[in-house]
Amino acid sequence: MRFARLATVASTFALAAALTACGSSEKTVDAQASASGAAGTAGALVGVTMPTKSSERWIHDGDNVKASLEKLGYKVDLQYAENDIPTQVNQLENQITKGAKLLIIASIDGTAITTQLQEAADKHIPVIAYDRLIRNSPNVDYYATFDNFKVGVQQATSLLVGLKLKTADGGDGDAKGPFNIELFAGSPDDNNATFFFNGAMSVLKPYIDKGTLKVQSGQTDFKTVAILRWDPATAQKRMEDLLTKTYSGGKKVDGVLSPYDGLSIGILSALKSNGYGTAGQPYPTVTGQDAELASVKSIIAGEQYSTIYKDTRQLADVTVKMADTVLKGGKPEVNNTKDYDNGNKVVPSYLLDPVIVDKTNYQKIIIDSGYYTQAQLG
Repeated sequence: MRFARLATVASTFALAAALTACGSSEKTVDAQASASGAAGTAGALVGVTMPTKSSERWIHDGDNVKASLEKLGYKVDLQYAENDIPTQVNQLENQITKGAKLLIIASIDGTAITTQLQEAADKHIPVIAYDRLIRNSPNVDYYATFDNFKVGVQQATSLLVGLKLKTADGGDGDAKGPFNIELFAGSPDDNNATFFFNGAMSVLKPYIDKGTLKVQSGQTDFKTVAILRWDPATAQKRMEDLLTKTYSGGKKVDGVLSPYDGLSIGILSALKSNGYGTAGQPYPTVTGQDAELASVKSIIAGEQYSTIYKDTRQLADVTVKMADTVLKGGKPEVNNTKDYDNGNKVVPSYLLDPVIVDKTNYQKIIIDSGYYTQAQLG
């Protein structure tokens, strides 16, 4: 019995030693694998595709993402498709052929690149959707964007503040209405456009239902007010048509919900051609988004009322951190796993906060943050 006990003790120590050695070995292997993964990503090619250079913000996005990735040692193939879907399709196919290890895609049409995404998945190339959700594909790994519903809420809120129906701190304003407004929405092939519009209508609809706000054209559904490819010329033409058909009898436009600065500039141009912007007929309250340089100047000049500032430097930073973590075999930080269903899956997302900018706070938000300099704004 004594020898049996000694044998048992000895085998117990042996087993413990073996397990310790095994655990040590596993840790070593894990560490080696981690180091190997990090080493394997050094100098890896990352494909970045942006929609167009015709919008100032996409130029900033592309430059920021490229610079940040290169700072981490990655090679970057940055492409702009000039809002042409076949061009973007070809760019993605070329990046896959070149051996890209990860794709960052700001899609033109979120439903038009499913074949290319499948090609990427077949080659185990992860995909991050940048600012625009890619739809109807299981092959979208992560999504980095701003809180797009909140953007719409903020646009509508700034419209109400401009009309003095609300105060900047959320209280009731002095005005009673009714006010004439018109609605514009973004491109119907951009998933974000519906979030912006739905967010805005969640705020505006109660005022429309009460008659405090009147959409004189009667055009309130998304499909009717949407502007394909976010085209400023199309928005300008629609505003001109509205003025001719709806406001030729002496009625005045008091406010315009515009979801993007490029559209806002077109809308303001149509209004100016119809006599708005004079002492006796001031511009309506016109909203916007993206804090593009021309629109910030317009806000300072008292033309466009507001814009929604989305610091694309932050978006680039979040996206690059995502990419770096994924390439090194990790799971990136996300803060939303329920709202962004692309029709095939809920895409894990990281949402950033947008900010309302108008004439009262542009100095603090835009200039003091270094987004633009005073010299740029004139």
